[in-house]
Amino acid sequence: MTSKPFINDDFLLETTHAKELYHDFVKNQPIIDYHNHLPPAHIVTNHQFENITQAWIGGDHYKWRAMRTLGIDERFITGNATDFEKFEKWASCVPKTIRNPLFHWTHLELSRYFGINDFLNADNAKDIYTQTQSMLSLPEYGAKGLLKQMNVKLVCTTEDPLDTLQHHKAYTDDGSLKLTTAFRPDKAVIIESEIYLDYLKQLSEVSGIEIKDFNSLCEALMNRLSFFHKNGCRLSDHGLDFLHYSRASEIELNQVFEKRRLKKHLSIDDIAKFQTEILLFLSQQYAKLGWVQQFHLGALRNNNSRMLSQLGPDTGWDSIGDFSQAGNLSKYFNALDMNDSLSKTIIYNLNPADNEVFATMIGNFNDGSVKGKIQWGSGWWFLDQKDGMSKQINTLSNMGMLSTFVGMLTDSRSFLSFPRHEYFRRLLCNILGNDIQNGYLPNDKKWIGGIASDIAYKNAKEYFNF
Repeated sequence: MTSKPFINDDFLLETTHAKELYHDFVKNQPIIDYHNHLPPAHIVTNHQFENITQAWIGGDHYKWRAMRTLGIDERFITGNATDFEKFEKWASCVPKTIRNPLFHWTHLELSRYFGINDFLNADNAKDIYTQTQSMLSLPEYGAKGLLKQMNVKLVCTTEDPLDTLQHHKAYTDDGSLKLTTAFRPDKAVIIESEIYLDYLKQLSEVSGIEIKDFNSLCEALMNRLSFFHKNGCRLSDHGLDFLHYSRASEIELNQVFEKRRLKKHLSIDDIAKFQTEILLFLSQQYAKLGWVQQFHLGALRNNNSRMLSQLGPDTGWDSIGDFSQAGNLSKYFNALDMNDSLSKTIIYNLNPADNEVFATMIGNFNDGSVKGKIQWGSGWWFLDQKDGMSKQINTLSNMGMLSTFVGMLTDSRSFLSFPRHEYFRRLLCNILGNDIQNGYLPNDKKWIGGIASDIAYKNAKEYFNF
């Protein structure tokens, strides 16, 4: 294999205009990563990873799915193989990931963090493992140091209402990196979950409120909302198949709650009513607190029950779902809007067939009160790649206002994933540069470069009040 670097200064930039936009206006913009799943304890302690396997492969179900597809035994993925053996197996897979985003991400991350511009493969795996292991032992390569290397100014992790936020409270902001969190109450919403009753017991203990009906559940959640708010939280996040919309009275809700408490069967209608009302309650509280709410919609999770039982959730057995989204989204947002309880909102779709649905839905509730109040989020999960992000940018341009877009986020569990912001920014500048080249936009770099830098950083800073 050739050693000529293809991750170069002009990677993904096809025209002179694109290169100028990126290098002159966007490249050095700071990063606000407003949604990810990084462990905050690692940031607080500036955790030192022992090797690149721990920093790069552990927990990365993108890589795991690819390795399984390529016939790698689970022992080298989540099993008891040594860290080097796991890295070596991944390295042997990389040449075969051609045209998958993992091929670009792998080499972009090796280049940006470690200055390694060789193609990763089985032949050079040991050398690269040794080189990166030596670098990861340095203080500037601790978890916090890795973020600073990428010019990350704010990291927003994601925590359950049960979380004590001990790490966020212990964090000392030295002015170079801010750490905050988002409130993720899915386990209190998904009443049909097998763990639901156990979860309510824990929520009762943490909140100090006995949860015996729908109203007491709301009280317990309000208690945790207040706690999160006092500790700097200003965002929420929900990961759901789709939004339900089926209204119910307090009597009906308590009947559903009691059925679940007694472990009786819940009908689809029961679930829909309960989830609708608990989510409306939460959204109303977010509006009162001035939070931004996020909805990640469309994942079909835990498809492989055999592997789920062995490895648990979030280990690579999820895919895109084909749920109906538009009708309930409209009803849900309209119910909040009618009572002036619709806060700033970001919606993310996982099914690309819903691109136009989401791009046009946001326009129904952008009421002029806040610039870009309702946002359609960047390509997420299976869509945060070259084609998916480009389609999201183009569709938002055609059907909304690209200039108000709050840009990219990693949604990642890896401290080495932050070059994805660079990837997004290069794609954005390439699209705008091609438009200038083709005569679709004036050749006014200062104006267009300013909009590109807004999307890369400034819009998010303003939107989240950071």
